[in-house]
Amino acid sequence: MSPSTDDAVARLAEQVATFLANHDPMTTDRIEFLRARFDAGLAWVHFPVGRGGLGLPRELQPMVDAMFEEAGAPDNHPRVNVIGLGMAAPTLLAYGTEEQLDTYLRPLWTGEQIWCQLFSEPNAGSDLAAVATRAVRDGEDWVVDGQKVWTSSAQNAHLAILLARTDPSLPKHAGLTYFICDMTDPGIEVRPLRQITGEAEFNEVFLTGVRIPDSNRIGAVGEGWKVANATLNNERIAIGGGPVPRESGMVGVAAAAWRSNPARRRPDLHDRLMQLWVESEAARLTGQRLRQKLVAGQPGPEGSAMKLTFARLAQQLSGLELEVLGAEGLRYDDWTLRRPVEVDFLGRGPGYRYLRAKGNSIEGGTSEILRNIVAERVLGLPPEPRVDREIPFKELAK
Repeated sequence: MSPSTDDAVARLAEQVATFLANHDPMTTDRIEFLRARFDAGLAWVHFPVGRGGLGLPRELQPMVDAMFEEAGAPDNHPRVNVIGLGMAAPTLLAYGTEEQLDTYLRPLWTGEQIWCQLFSEPNAGSDLAAVATRAVRDGEDWVVDGQKVWTSSAQNAHLAILLARTDPSLPKHAGLTYFICDMTDPGIEVRPLRQITGEAEFNEVFLTGVRIPDSNRIGAVGEGWKVANATLNNERIAIGGGPVPRESGMVGVAAAAWRSNPARRRPDLHDRLMQLWVESEAARLTGQRLRQKLVAGQPGPEGSAMKLTFARLAQQLSGLELEVLGAEGLRYDDWTLRRPVEVDFLGRGPGYRYLRAKGNSIEGGTSEILRNIVAERVLGLPPEPRVDREIPFKELAK
């Protein structure tokens, strides 16, 4: 580190220590503690002053989090509000108005408001630009009608980021607008979608005459695709690019199964385990490099490669774990229909991990679409022919 960086680290450490001295995490109310931490700029230190941050380099955040964790401070349940923290917050920071930042950032970070993502539809999943949910201007409001699907946490969410079509006379990428939607609106119906695991962590969401004030529009009318891409880039990093120690996650689970079942070891399984261990370590180090790049700017298409790799490795490692465990791995712990608050991927049994991993190559952008993004935007290969790019959405075959 440079001397200036050393000084910044020392000053920041002193700020955290002073905050903890004035706000005892053992005696301060949890929400009041989190609100005070946000107000002190110790939520996201790389965010601007007054927005939960101090305008410092992103690389200093882990130090702050570690100091709070060591002091026994409450966290903001980041696994419960993944969409809010990982996708809505950076999108708001990039495109939100001052009023929106004042209104939403603080309760989002403290976990008082849980967010979900109303993007995918029955006919607009991989081709997200084919969104058909309509938003029609009515005075100072927009009236929204449509259906969304595969919505994580919709049953728990207070707010949602919503992509809707505001002008069907334009080509599909041009006629979209991005909104903040109140999930408590009486025009919203949330229905569970039971998965192969037995759980219903995803939902269908039906919107009927939902009124959204124009003040809840993020970005300009018709610029929803640009704003949505910022969200998607952050989403893929949130899913596949988080910081992890060596041999953690699924590779750690598979390695533990190997070590605890010597009678089932075979040379072919050993070769596969070693290959996947090396690939997992390469992915982990690549994720570290990607996060270092984020310090200097916004996430780019490289996050798609990380999410693509994460999905493949999770599926291959969960399959290897079952092979190592044999018949024991085929037992399933609980098929009860549940609507979990968070996905406990590693806390469940091997059968659950194997089945749940199948969704990793669908959620957060299908692996097929991510390969296109990597090919075109990272490797610079010729794009696929897209014959519908300039055709008005209303003239496309549905």
